[in-house]
Amino acid sequence: MQSVRATVCPDPRLHKALKLKAVETSKSVSELTNDAIRAALAEDAEDLEAFEERAAEPLLSYDEMVKRLKEDGRL
Repeated sequence: MQSVRATVCPDPRLHKALKLKAVETSKSVSELTNDAIRAALAEDAEDLEAFEERAAEPLLSYDEMVKRLKEDGRL
């Protein structure tokens, strides 16, 4: 797969941490950035899948949710 060049402007402290991690893991900053983007997109995909699986569930009102949390001893 061919790489695409993009400009990213991280906070200076994040950039420093990223460079340190690159040295410690023997990976490039680009590899670490790609890994982080892949992980974020995979998490989004999992969230969307969970939303789709639960789409048919009935909606609860806020009051009903608070009532259930109290009944379960969580509040």
